[in-house]
Order: sequence, then structure tokens, then C-alpha cells
Amino acid sequence: MKTLTVRRDFLAANGGKRAPMPGFVLQMRARGDGDPTIRIGYTVTKKIGNAVVRNRMKRRLRALARELLPESGVHGADHVLIGRNGGIERKFAVLRAELAKALAKVAR
Repeated sequence: MKTLTVRRDFLAANGGKRAPMPGFVLQMRARGDGDPTIRIGYTVTKKIGNAVVRNRMKRRLRALARELLPESGVHGADHVLIGRNGGIERKFAVLRAELAKALAKVAR
């Protein structure tokens, strides 16, 4: 797994499939370049809260991705997790179940 850092990759993923969940939104776009690497990016806007809250949300999203993406992610695709307002209060197990459901939805 590699981390997305370039803005154009985030914008390209925005044009792909979406799976909105109560705690986050998952965007996925197949790159089609023949590289089977899964790439992941994280975004949490200032609407969610101050820097402490945003960083906590990003840490939760990173932990979820580390746990589920290697076996459930789409190989050769870019994934972007966008934190939502209710994501920080949700239990981690609930977020894990939501991410598994979202990955299944975008893999179709």
C-alpha cells in the first residue's frame, strides 16, 4: 500500500466510484496502468473540527485502511477516505463494518 500525496490523484479518485457511509465516504478509481499496488489517501476538512479532532479522525481512518485494504481493497486502484462529522464519535468496530461494506460496494 502506498499513500496518495498529489492533489491530482485525489481529484482523479473523485471521478470514480463512491460509497458514502455515516462516518466517512470511500472513493475508488481503477488506475488502469497495470500496477497492482493499492494506493490510499485520507482527507478530513476543517468542517469536522479543530486540528486535534481532524488528526484523531485521520488516525482512525489509517488504522481501518491498514486492517482491511490489503485483503478487501481493489488492486491497481486509488482509494480515498474522506472523514465525516459523525466519524469521530462512532465506535471503531462500527467503522470497520462500514468500511468492509463500502469496499464490497465499490469492488462490484
